[in-house]
Amino acid sequence: MSATSMIETLSDSDTVPAASLSEQSVWKQEGATPFLRIENVSKKFGEFTAVDNVSLNIYKNELFCLLGGSGSGKSTLLRMLAGFEAPTSGRIIIDGVDMAGIQPWKRPVNMMFQSYALFPHLSVEENVAFGLKREGLGRAEVKQRVNQMLDMVQLGHLGKRKPHQLSGGQRQRVALARSLVKRPKLLLLDEPLGALDKKLREETQFELINIQEELGVTFVVVTHDQEEAMTLATRIGVMNHGVIVQTAEPHDVYEYPNSRFVAEFVGSVNLFEGRVIEEQSDFVRIRSAEADAVLYVNHGISCAPNQKVHMAVRPEKMRISREQPKQQENCVCGVVEEYAYMGGLTVYRVRLASGKEVRVTQPNMSRSSSERFTWKDKVYLYWDFDSSVVLTA
Repeated sequence: MSATSMIETLSDSDTVPAASLSEQSVWKQEGATPFLRIENVSKKFGEFTAVDNVSLNIYKNELFCLLGGSGSGKSTLLRMLAGFEAPTSGRIIIDGVDMAGIQPWKRPVNMMFQSYALFPHLSVEENVAFGLKREGLGRAEVKQRVNQMLDMVQLGHLGKRKPHQLSGGQRQRVALARSLVKRPKLLLLDEPLGALDKKLREETQFELINIQEELGVTFVVVTHDQEEAMTLATRIGVMNHGVIVQTAEPHDVYEYPNSRFVAEFVGSVNLFEGRVIEEQSDFVRIRSAEADAVLYVNHGISCAPNQKVHMAVRPEKMRISREQPKQQENCVCGVVEEYAYMGGLTVYRVRLASGKEVRVTQPNMSRSSSERFTWKDKVYLYWDFDSSVVLTA
């Protein structure tokens, strides 16, 4: 069966493959109707607030990631979407229907757990067919849908095996097939790749994206892995202490974090504390004792003279040199304390005169070791005026 015919069979008639919608960025379209609406949702366990007044719109065919550390509330929010927990306050609306009082098995939702929760005594085919048989579907239809789904996840030739006879990545795909075979409108994935090793996890991320695009099902993924969220998501919601602190596309979350928390949580970052000495509509100047320099950003931000702020600059945005550059601003001097050669790049930890440690990453463009730096080398670090952001929160 072709991919096109398979999509037509597996998807609702009004479902459009995600690839076409991602090009249009549905969430940016004026008047677009959210597929999933989370309205002022809170969840308390006794005196503890796990989710605190969260409001969020997710659109049809999105692959949305909830990203946060342990205890941030992301899994609790996911469980409320699935119906395993009831909100203390607020509403959850899926495809125009308020989910209040609707049991998990009656929701147009399925959930894939981190542990995969496969039945060890059943074969791959039987695991995938389990939910369909519980719904009372005929044998022929069950067989057809199971075969279609196993072909999609490239496991059609392993249908007779038991879970213990599969690799971790194969078990992950069985769990995904079982979650999708019932044709949910919304698929919830709780740390779906957490049990895989790094290389397999990276490979499976792209498989997951391809399957989501082919089926056009809306995915909400919970993860604590920043790289995973950046790879998978059309948009990311960063959670901290039960609150979504920033929602944006991966590029904007990384390049334009709205707070120190987001800047530090998503990737590596260098933060320089300082005071605003000049602020215009198109630039900000900051004097930083930590950097022992004047820092300049060529975009404006609402701040007041002498206000304490932080400049954030990513390690890969910095350049490192033994020679002092011509630019005066955004230039600091220090000594190499540590370095790590990692094949494709080298990571340097540089100690400034103020005692602050700065992290710099440089791609290894040449095999020559003469271009690299070593312990106790005096170096200059500098970066472009558009490579950093000013954070007031």
